[in-house]
Amino acid sequence: MHALAPDMSMSENGNRPLDVLETSVGESVTIQLKDGERYEGELVGYDQHMNLVVEEDEDTTIIRGDNVVTIRP
Repeated sequence: MHALAPDMSMSENGNRPLDVLETSVGESVTIQLKDGERYEGELVGYDQHMNLVVEEDEDTTIIRGDNVVTIRP
């Protein structure tokens, strides 16, 4: 998989994956992993590798980005 040039977009509205994650911080998300496991909770953070920090109730989970198949805001 090749990295996108900074001026290229992934969708019609011009949002790149990290742009979508940025707008999803503080919102409820559903994350599907490669092994079929699913997490739901509030996205509280991420990094350039798409590692995610998700909170559900009192639990905080850090999910490694290369295990993620989909993230639904």
